[in-house]
Amino acid sequence: MRPFAPLALTLLLTACGDGESLLPPDARLPDGGRYRGEVVNGLLQGPGRIDYPNGSWYAGNFSNGVFQGQGEWHASNGDVYRGAFEQGLYSGQGSLITHDSDYMGGFKQGRREGEGTLKEGGMSYRGEFKDDQFWGNGHLELDDGSQYEGQFARGKPHGQGKRSDASGNEFTGTFVNGQLEGSGIFNSAEGDQYEGEFKDNQLNGKGRYENADGDVWIGEFKDGALTGKGEFIGIDGSHYRGQFSEWRFNGPGELSLADGSTYVGDFANDTYQGYGTLTLSDGSVEKGYWINGLRVRDDKGNLLPDPLELGLINQGKLLDKALKAVPQSTPAIELYSLVLGGDGKQSVFLREADYVGDMLASRFGSRGQIRLVNHRDHLMDRPMATRENLHRAAKTLAERTGPEDLVFIYLTSHGTHDHELVLDQPRLELADLPAEDLAAALAPLKHRNKVIVISACYSGGFIPALKDERTLIMTASEANKVSFGCSEEADFTYFGNALFAQALNQTDDLQKAFALARQYVAEREKTDNFEPSEPQIWAPKGVLSRWQRLREHQARQALH
Repeated sequence: MRPFAPLALTLLLTACGDGESLLPPDARLPDGGRYRGEVVNGLLQGPGRIDYPNGSWYAGNFSNGVFQGQGEWHASNGDVYRGAFEQGLYSGQGSLITHDSDYMGGFKQGRREGEGTLKEGGMSYRGEFKDDQFWGNGHLELDDGSQYEGQFARGKPHGQGKRSDASGNEFTGTFVNGQLEGSGIFNSAEGDQYEGEFKDNQLNGKGRYENADGDVWIGEFKDGALTGKGEFIGIDGSHYRGQFSEWRFNGPGELSLADGSTYVGDFANDTYQGYGTLTLSDGSVEKGYWINGLRVRDDKGNLLPDPLELGLINQGKLLDKALKAVPQSTPAIELYSLVLGGDGKQSVFLREADYVGDMLASRFGSRGQIRLVNHRDHLMDRPMATRENLHRAAKTLAERTGPEDLVFIYLTSHGTHDHELVLDQPRLELADLPAEDLAAALAPLKHRNKVIVISACYSGGFIPALKDERTLIMTASEANKVSFGCSEEADFTYFGNALFAQALNQTDDLQKAFALARQYVAEREKTDNFEPSEPQIWAPKGVLSRWQRLREHQARQALH
């Protein structure tokens, strides 16, 4: 901004519009300016206009040879000021338009001062100015959607205020030279919240962090993460007190789990590591040395067998026992079932698979059952969910069932965008199961009427590979949609809960149950502000008819 020096000579006569008058000037100034207006005792007085050789001009009021009062200045570079002048400088209320900015508000001695509004580049500011800078209370907004509202000093946030970034994250508290310092609050766009101390915009010092799911971290934060002594309170009922490093349990600590077990000892990366004592919910105690969550030596230092090795040795026996327990079909129409929980890192799939298996037996009279489940704690006592085990289970069901029977298959796990069902047993590398390979694994049942239900993200993409006139298919989502409810503490996925815990407890009509489940899922997703998953169904009339005959037969049997 150009401050204007008082003019030594001054003249006045008003010219109309932006163009210079065609009339001869009343006087010429030493700097080449042509003045039209009144001259009193050699000084410009009252209304007048000056046109300069470089194309700039001023029209407005003069006093004692200088711009004074209301006027309009047009600079040769295109800058335009309209408003009040004092002693040749912008002063009072006015508007200044340059090639990259637009300001309207107060001025003092040629600088922005007082209340005003500025738009410049991709930024807009409304509030107080001082010495040409943001200073006082104001609201700053950038074109990417980020903004700050609060106190400023020397052009930067300084004092109490609230800042939000382009993603919707909010920071509230005391700012120093643009950085959040001291006590403050952080709210993430996903619903997380931190309340505590900050330094250089990062979580630093004592504080409390709660994520959108309800998990809570309390303690010493450093460079944006919980590092040092702290406490974790999980929504699943787990509770940890001890040392942290970047959010993870690291060092000595005490962990209580939702199942009633507790561990006291050393941790590394959230797992038991070093010497510690595990007390199980039944009161039994395991002391010794741990590596990656496994006890490898007892408290006397004696080497212990690896549960993974023992579990793998035992897997063949577990599968054989499960397959041998499947009874041979009788002439009457009967229901057989196969349930699979694919991802062993989260307990929700184990719980859901067991609930569905129990329900198929108790409510729908499933006569022969096979359950394949991956879980970190059940390698020793449950047949694993693998491609080969699934194929052998399908082959056994094909051999033990008759053409009059019906097979119900339930698969629950994570799903990938490429339509693969996740098969994951911790500490093992299992291959995931693409839609085409699932169809191949179930091929022995191609001559059996069957119902296949898949609760997984993108599960609608499995329908093309599986569908035929003997196979009814329900999926938790459309082919390009995710489904919800996959968390460690949950008992069900959204779709599993809607179909089995709700809909099929109200009706045994498969199409009606699916419609109800779809409605329940949509309502829950809307409440939780999730994108609709849009469950899908393929329902051949022959399978629906076979299911109805099964239920009628079971009803007649119940009366005898």
